[in-house]
Amino acid sequence: MYEAQNREGRRIKEDLEPQEMLRVIFDYAAKICNERKLDRLLTLMADMGREMVVSDRCTVWLLDRDKDELYSTVAHGVPSLRMSVHSGLAGLAVREGRPIFIDDAYANEEFADVLRSGAIAMDRKTGYRTKALMVVPFRNNEGEITGAFQAVNKLTKCGQFSQNDLEYLTLAASYAGKSLESALLSHEIEETQKEIIFTMGEIGENRSKETGNHVKRVAEYSYILARGLGMSEEEAELLKTASPMHDIGKVAVPDAILKKPGKLTADEFEIMKSHTTTGYSLLKNSKRRILKAAAIVAHEHHEKWDGTGYPRGLRGEQIHIYGRITAIADVFDALGSERIYKKAWELDRILKLLEEERGAHFDPQIVDVFMQLLPKLLEVRDRYTDGALSAPASEA
Repeated sequence: MYEAQNREGRRIKEDLEPQEMLRVIFDYAAKICNERKLDRLLTLMADMGREMVVSDRCTVWLLDRDKDELYSTVAHGVPSLRMSVHSGLAGLAVREGRPIFIDDAYANEEFADVLRSGAIAMDRKTGYRTKALMVVPFRNNEGEITGAFQAVNKLTKCGQFSQNDLEYLTLAASYAGKSLESALLSHEIEETQKEIIFTMGEIGENRSKETGNHVKRVAEYSYILARGLGMSEEEAELLKTASPMHDIGKVAVPDAILKKPGKLTADEFEIMKSHTTTGYSLLKNSKRRILKAAAIVAHEHHEKWDGTGYPRGLRGEQIHIYGRITAIADVFDALGSERIYKKAWELDRILKLLEEERGAHFDPQIVDVFMQLLPKLLEVRDRYTDGALSAPASEA
């Protein structure tokens, strides 16, 4: 494709030839139909729209009916945005259910008020210069408007969007709107799962007088360590979501044992240890990936690298990486928290213990990463401090 630069320093391109347009459509159609992660799908949609109409930027707006707002997590060149559906050209297009395109935001008279409060106001904040604009609403399978594509600044020599561009972006909107519906449903299901998991994790902790912040801290620690170990963003997020369920099995431990302020007897400790197998039994039959991960965490977060842990005495890499990560996150938080039977340990004492248990209780590599990332971990601890005395179970 031919490229040059105009007086503003923007690249000058040519419109896509028919065969190029087909390639773009087929390439993105294949990617979009296989994508269920909302953020990645929105990125694909924005990239597809930008390529099809040869624009400088493309924003994918989603409609939040409850708040009567439009929001975007994907917009080329700008951070995430949220605005009233009664604002901006995108809001007007969504309210009226029709596409709108203009040649020059600063010279247009028909939509002058809307542009002054929308695109022009944003330009003043960002230093960007908006000229041509095109907005096309998209609909779900029931024909309801669920959002809009917004293309900004045509990169061809004429610098204006054409009727063909409108048809192309309308085609993209029609396809993407229907694909987005299933992704939004999957996203809603996953967010609901996360909420349920976190609530259940808090229930398990609250029975043993833990604060809800314990599960928040363990979740954040687990995420940081997972990323430090080289896990993908997706898998680290999965562990972060699953780790609050590590002690869910405590719901079946009797209060007399769970809330005992003194040392447990050998028989009582055996009952306490059963929370790992109970938690696993509660979660193991789920086909949902979050709950499957939570089952692993619940079952293995008390296993030890040297094989002396419970419930199965697993050793080394026999212990799932989720269990190994959650183990050190849980112990670090337990030792640093005040409990009925002990004061919170000082940081130096905790770090000394973790070093001593490197290769015994804990995976040596995870201890090393822990020490490297300690400043980030301490930031989390400071952010989610307990407001009151916590009184957890008689074990870490």
